Amino acid sequence: MIRTDTTLIIGAGANREIEMPDGPELLSKIAGGFEFERLTSEVKSRDLVALAQLFERIAPELGMTYDELIAGATAIRDATLVSTNIDAILEQYGHDPAVQAAGKLAIVYYTLQAESKSTLAVEPRAKDELPLRGTENWLFQLGQLIVKGVPRSRAEECFEKLSIVCFNYDRAIEHYLPWVIMRAFGMSYEEACELVAGRLRIVHPYGVAGRLPWQDDEENGAVWGEENPDNIVALSRRIFTASQRASSRQFQSYLRAEMSRGKRLGFLGFGFDPMNVAMLFDELEHDNPDMLISLVGIGETEQKAILRLIYRLTGITDDSLITLENMKAFELLRDYGRFLES
Repeated sequence: MIRTDTTLIIGAGANREIEMPDGPELLSKIAGGFEFERLTSEVKSRDLVALAQLFERIAPELGMTYDELIAGATAIRDATLVSTNIDAILEQYGHDPAVQAAGKLAIVYYTLQAESKSTLAVEPRAKDELPLRGTENWLFQLGQLIVKGVPRSRAEECFEKLSIVCFNYDRAIEHYLPWVIMRAFGMSYEEACELVAGRLRIVHPYGVAGRLPWQDDEENGAVWGEENPDNIVALSRRIFTASQRASSRQFQSYLRAEMSRGKRLGFLGFGFDPMNVAMLFDELEHDNPDMLISLVGIGETEQKAILRLIYRLTGITDDSLITLENMKAFELLRDYGRFLES
């Protein structure tokens, strides 16, 4: 059980552990799906054809023409040459409704597709399993930290000290945790979903590709593994840019509360992209939190740059408060488990 107020910030790098796309991979998929000049050739992908058909079908619902959506998609593909993530491109093209529409539709399309192909299944493959096999992933380690040592009579307290800020568009956390709660406390799946719905505090700064059935939002809902939902336009409208979030007082208040709640901040696969960093640290209202950071494959120079950035933004003066480890997200949660539980 996590006993000290802790905020976990989940970045795209953590997704590699559950075979979901990180930022560059998602952008690469979108760029490939937007090669519309190949539609008349013999060399065309299934995604290209599917996206063209999708644009043709939903253009009237968006109040646009098919050609306008194609132009927006082409602008995104051109911008991929000088960008590493779709979030930045949508921010750059905040003035262009066609780019916004095409980009957000592609985000939902590829996120749901990735969920359907992920090692995180719709449900466990066997009675004695979780929907994601193995322990070498951050979802398992997080679930174990949440429930470890909590009596069944106090199960509703297991999320009390935890907040999550997730920069990914998928619903992996929300989908996985009810199965953990179910197994840990001998609950029915319905009871576990109700507990997670009522107790888990999670913020998705850029939105999420649909609400799960137990979240009671049919208009914006999509089940795990559903690749082609009929309500994809509604789902795409729940994807946001940094500027859109900055203009929402309600969102800013929510993010500020969850960031400032954490006396400990854990960064899992978070790449410290300047746009994301600004969103987070502008909302930090207390000084000197303990910080645990996991990054894979970073060099000494990059570590120094990240540490200097953190010192400047947080005002931390005590070096011992920041731990930066060159390790995977699951390794950080596993190896620092005793500290996080204390």
